Amino acid sequence: MSALSASRPRRRWWRRWVKRSAVALVLREHADQLEVLMIKRAEREGDPWSGHMGFPGGRMDPDDITGIRTAERETLEELGVDLEKAGHCIGRLSDLVSRPHSGRRPMVVSPYVYRLHTPVGITPNHEVAEAVWVPLAFLMDHSNRERMEWRRGKLALNLPCYFYGGRRIWGMSLAMLDELLGLAPLPLKLP
Repeated sequence: MSALSASRPRRRWWRRWVKRSAVALVLREHADQLEVLMIKRAEREGDPWSGHMGFPGGRMDPDDITGIRTAERETLEELGVDLEKAGHCIGRLSDLVSRPHSGRRPMVVSPYVYRLHTPVGITPNHEVAEAVWVPLAFLMDHSNRERMEWRRGKLALNLPCYFYGGRRIWGMSLAMLDELLGLAPLPLKLP
């Protein structure tokens, strides 16, 4: 994953003036393959990402000095995984722009990639319905990629997605994974 540390992710210069959040793409080597930790968000009324597959993370608190701290704090809160003790950040992906839970201004999401160097136990909190390790080899095999129709009002879009164990991976999570996989040469091995 040295390509990750050498990459120049796109950073939104105006991100300090809008709502911000950060997520952690946590990688581990397991049974001779590389896997990424994904979560299925719990169903909650008013949450636009309710029930979606994503990565641990959330909104930046005023006490969070950096996006990395937000990703680490949220991963600890949501899954009980202390990334500072069990792993380390190996790089960053490009900022993505999303709609916020409330208000009209966009929200900038900053993804950080972590490598685990020790096994972890996962204890999901009330925000997480389940945690799943997804093999990157599954995501790199484009024969596993499917299409889905997304509707909002009269707008209908045909979008790419993956179904892994009956779980749909799409949208911003898929964009993050595509960027990560675009940086890593085969075979994928952790440094």
